[in-house]
Amino acid sequence: MKFGDTFMQYLQGDQTGNLVKCAHVEYKRLNEVLKNCRSQGSASASCKNEQQKDEGNNELSSGLSQFCHCESCPLCDQIFFSELMREASHIAGCFSSRVRHLLHLHVARGIQRYKLRLRQCFKNDQQTMAEEGRMLIEYVTMNTIAIRKILKKYDKVHCSVNGNNFKSKMQAEHIELLQSPWLIELGAFYLNFDGIDGGEFSEFCSQFSCDLNGTEPVMTLTLPNSTKLEYSLTCAICLETVFNPYALSCGHLFCKLCACSAAFVLMFEGLKTASSNAKCPICREAGVYTNAVHMLELDLLLKRRCNEYWKERMAAEHAEDEKQTREYWDSRTKYAIGY
Repeated sequence: MKFGDTFMQYLQGDQTGNLVKCAHVEYKRLNEVLKNCRSQGSASASCKNEQQKDEGNNELSSGLSQFCHCESCPLCDQIFFSELMREASHIAGCFSSRVRHLLHLHVARGIQRYKLRLRQCFKNDQQTMAEEGRMLIEYVTMNTIAIRKILKKYDKVHCSVNGNNFKSKMQAEHIELLQSPWLIELGAFYLNFDGIDGGEFSEFCSQFSCDLNGTEPVMTLTLPNSTKLEYSLTCAICLETVFNPYALSCGHLFCKLCACSAAFVLMFEGLKTASSNAKCPICREAGVYTNAVHMLELDLLLKRRCNEYWKERMAAEHAEDEKQTREYWDSRTKYAIGY
């Protein structure tokens, strides 16, 4: 079965019942746009002429050059890339908001936690939460495949690399679905989840694994299409397993203490107070701290799997927080009294 038919079957299936308000890739319509494009013949001819020209000038480059690098297609590009970017942005936003709400129910704190515990006395939400998480993973997987398929077809039709370049643009805009920190949180959610008994969900949970004892701690997610994703859990600043982790807008993970240090803010102030000019230590992108995601599920996973390490880091972070707070207020007091 072709992917287009599989994707349409997915959209029409029962598994989308709780996701009817979520955006999806308009795969069929974008596919029709490419089919109606009249530039295929001219693009292929242009590509052939370009390759022949390269062959005359440089035999080595002719063996490597396979594309004509067309700047644009006037019939497709007015609709294709703008709509695909909009759809990808909506999908990423829908996925993050749904996962955020789901995980809030699992790692709620304070009075909200007691309310949820009281509710569970009358209604067991664990199976419902597990099912929604499974649907969200399938949702992001199917739409990711749809985006990659349609971009690959665009490059094939136009004999270009613009579709491949569009993937880089999606990463720069932080809407690359499989790089979302919420996908890591969802994986940690299943690794933390102890309320799934046997059957389909036990098999589904086996697709997630986390190795914290190797030379480099990693989390591995095996998606429904058998794609394996590995996420490093090493903080690039302290070179230790991340503790109290935060994911910056660019997607890089750091310990809270390390992230605050890189952003030149105190721990009690929080990353939201970071300057818009503060840059990620890895990719050097600015303005990535204010919308950082606190990875609560991942922190809970580390607490359960590496309890001694977690306690040691907790004590060290607490001591550093107290030190920073004391020094801050000492300096403010001295300034106020003119000492």
